[in-house]
Amino acid sequence: MANIPFLDLKQSYLELKDDLDATFQRVMHSGWYILGEELQTFESEFADYCGVKYCIGVGNGLDALHLILRAMDIGNGDEVLVPSNTFIATWLAVSYAGAIPVPVEPDEKTYNMDPARIEAAITKKTKAIMPVHLYGQPADMDPILEIAGRYQLKVIEDAAQAHGARYKGKRTGGLGDAAGFSFYPGKNLGAFGDGGAVTTNDSMLAEKVRSLRNYGSQIKYVHDVKGINSRLDEMQAALLRVKLRHLDEWNARRLKLVECYRRCLTGVDVLLPKTPPGFDSVFHLFVIRTTRREALQSELKKAGIETLIHYPTPPHKQGAYGLMKAIDLPIAERLSQEVLSLPMGPHLSVDMADEAAQQIRRILESHLT
Repeated sequence: MANIPFLDLKQSYLELKDDLDATFQRVMHSGWYILGEELQTFESEFADYCGVKYCIGVGNGLDALHLILRAMDIGNGDEVLVPSNTFIATWLAVSYAGAIPVPVEPDEKTYNMDPARIEAAITKKTKAIMPVHLYGQPADMDPILEIAGRYQLKVIEDAAQAHGARYKGKRTGGLGDAAGFSFYPGKNLGAFGDGGAVTTNDSMLAEKVRSLRNYGSQIKYVHDVKGINSRLDEMQAALLRVKLRHLDEWNARRLKLVECYRRCLTGVDVLLPKTPPGFDSVFHLFVIRTTRREALQSELKKAGIETLIHYPTPPHKQGAYGLMKAIDLPIAERLSQEVLSLPMGPHLSVDMADEAAQQIRRILESHLT
C-alpha cells in the first residue's frame, strides 16, 4: 500500500532546517518579538516580490481582508461582491466589516468568479469586488477591473492561495487596489503558525491598515480609531523571510507535479483544471472533478493516498449564513459535490504523483465502472 500524504509540512522545515534554526536563535536572542526589524524587513521584501510599494504584516489572512475593508471605509449597509465558490473567510471578512457579501457564481472551467456575471449583481449599495485567486490560479482581472472602473468600485484581491502567481506577467497582490494574503502553514508561502499580510500601492490605505492592526495606534498609547490587535510577529516574519527565498523554486516543483497529473490523467473520466493562456497558476491545490467523488476518495484512502475536498459546503449553505440557504447558486453547489484535491506540495515526489494518478486511473477504470 502506498503512503502518500496530501501535504508534508515537516519536510519544508527539514529542507531548510539550518537556516530556520539559525533564524529562530537570532530572533530569540534579539529580545524583540513584536513590530520590530524582522517584520519591517519582511514587509519590504514581500512588497518587492509582489511588485508593490507597501506590505503590512497582520495576524492572518482573514484579518488582512477585513482590515482592507475597514481602511476603505466599507461597512454597514454596503455590499461587496464575492465568489460563491470559495473558503468562508472571504465572506467572513465582509461580514466582520459590517457589510453584506453578495455572491457571484464562478466560471466552471477555472472555478474563479465569472466576470460575465458581475454586472448583474451590482446595486447602488455595491462598494467593492473581492475576487479570489482560487487554488493558486489568478482570477480574470482585466474585465473585473474594467467593470470596477465603470462603476467606481474598489477591487480587493483575496490572494490567500496565490503566492507568486501571475496574471499576464504581473504578480497577484498588485493587480487590484489592495490584496490580502494568508501565511497559514499549508500555503505556498506558509509560516509556522498563523500569519497574513496586506499589499497595496495606496500609501493612505497602507497607513490606515498599519494603524488598524495595532489597536488603532501609530503613536504608543494614542488611539485615533477603534483598531484591533492583528500583528505578524517577529518570529513568523523572520521565518517567512527564509522561506520566501525558496518560494519560486518550490512553486516550480508544484508545476512538475501538475505536468505529471495532466499526463497520467488525460483520457480518464475526470475533469482536470483549466489554465487559460496568460494565467500562471502556482497550484496551491490540484483539483479534479468527478461525479463519483466519494467512492474514488474512499478507494484512494484504502490505497494509502490522502485527498481532501476544497470545499464540501459552499458559504451560503453554512449555518453562519443560514438566511442565504434558499439562494439558488447551482454552480457552487455542483462544484462542492464534485471537486477532489489531489496530493500537492513542493515535497511530494513526481513518483508519488504518478502513483496517485495511476491509482485513480485503475480505480475509475475498474472498481467504479
